[in-house]
Amino acid sequence: MTNSGWPVGSNSVSVIDTATNTVVATVPVANFPVGVIITPNGAFAYVANYNSNSVSVISTVTNTVIATVAVGTGPWGLAITPNGAFAYTANLDSNNVTVIDTAPNTVVATVPAGNGPVAVALTPNGAFAYVTNQSSDNVSVISTATNTVVATVPVVSGSYNSGPYAVAITPNGAFAYTANAAASTVSVTNTATNTVIATIPVGTAPHGVAITPDGAFAYVGNEYSNTVSVIDTATNTLVDTVQEVAVAPEGVAIMHSRNALTFNCR
Repeated sequence: MTNSGWPVGSNSVSVIDTATNTVVATVPVANFPVGVIITPNGAFAYVANYNSNSVSVISTVTNTVIATVAVGTGPWGLAITPNGAFAYTANLDSNNVTVIDTAPNTVVATVPAGNGPVAVALTPNGAFAYVTNQSSDNVSVISTATNTVVATVPVVSGSYNSGPYAVAITPNGAFAYTANAAASTVSVTNTATNTVIATIPVGTAPHGVAITPDGAFAYVGNEYSNTVSVIDTATNTLVDTVQEVAVAPEGVAIMHSRNALTFNCR
């Protein structure tokens, strides 16, 4: 995958004051930043730079890059363990996942995944990482204790090139919701058995998914239909469709409280 034809960006990260909704800092990073995630303690931001095969580490106190970590080819999605000790980066073009120890910001493992790993989500207890492989139509399940793949889940049974993209895990860790962009569905995986228990039709080209803090609903951004699908997680049925939210919606964010957000951009 290349970025041919994509718009040229500024290779930077904007810092927004949420009280005033104004940009308070612009942090230069490496080439083509596509994903960002904050450590649980809020001290650092990790940024995946697709075209430079690196992850920039930003201090949120000084809004400066304090480390640049070389990873696999085409890093895209990021996740950080709940204790903040490790960052997992899905490398789209080298078909693997890089594990970064966040204390020294060094690579401690490289885990083979499927073809085109694009997004990664961690279970709330930090025991497993779920990685969507958009070109092999499955999800790799990585044990964070051993940094090995312990299961591979075909997310759309009998479907070819379903393009699993985003993934989110319920707050109780029981289920993983995978947005299958090319198939226009969401697959629900039971994390105890790592089997798909439901496949839910949504809008066209779902790219983002997030789950409410109480685990009751999953919200899915459908890029090509300009809608957001709302899934009841108790019944795994589509209960609402929000029309005309924007052109090509991808990221979905859900507010935990007045002062905290959870998000899944890709």
